[in-house]
Amino acid sequence: MRLVVKVGTSTLSHHTGSINIMRVEKLCRTLSDIKNAGHEVLLVSSGAIGMGVGKLPLTERPRDMATSQAAAAVGQCELMYRYDKLFSEYNHTVAQILLTGEDLQDDVRRSNIDATLERLLELGALPVINENDTVATEEIAVGDNDTLSAIVAANVKADLLVILTDIDGLYDSDPRRNPNAVLIREVREITPELTAKAGGAGTSRGTGGMATKLSAARICMDAGIPVIIANGRDPLCLYDIMDGKSVGTRFVPA
Repeated sequence: MRLVVKVGTSTLSHHTGSINIMRVEKLCRTLSDIKNAGHEVLLVSSGAIGMGVGKLPLTERPRDMATSQAAAAVGQCELMYRYDKLFSEYNHTVAQILLTGEDLQDDVRRSNIDATLERLLELGALPVINENDTVATEEIAVGDNDTLSAIVAANVKADLLVILTDIDGLYDSDPRRNPNAVLIREVREITPELTAKAGGAGTSRGTGGMATKLSAARICMDAGIPVIIANGRDPLCLYDIMDGKSVGTRFVPA
């Protein structure tokens, strides 16, 4: 199986903005084990700006472009250092891929990206992909890593995209406000009514939310790729997903 896993800032970090060491270690160990079982893994990881905020004297996510890019420059180093260190402990080599919207919109650049990713997988590397927040501006930004993960999954013809977030999946209403909200286990069509159930960003540390995840799911479903939105609080859920068990919300292509 060729698996794309997207992990968000809120999953990788504590509410303080500092890295959640135990969770990141567990994620890397689980993905390493999945690779050891013979599967190909690509990791789309947010967290650069969030980790930069944790390392710089900032109390919240920056609102201006210059500070956001500065935080990304600092945080991306920390992010890749952690991934390189942890995956190396399980004898896996990581490769950093930083992209902007321009890279994905240009046919030549996109072709080069696809060729590089294919070669990295052939060589047994684990690509770690993020938006290039240090240089991306509003005009050339993808906008969120949910969308980026879906584009990557479609381009590499993945068998499955798993989006790990801070809630169990898609609910019929906001579970943070409605304790009686019901988890939707399976989606076969993204309707306007379903889209209306999605809100904005889930936390102050992330840029995504359920709306961007539904948009990502639509991209993959159109490409014939199933998507699972699951809670990244315990990365061990990836084992259940690989075993075909019901986890989170599964989006099934027609």
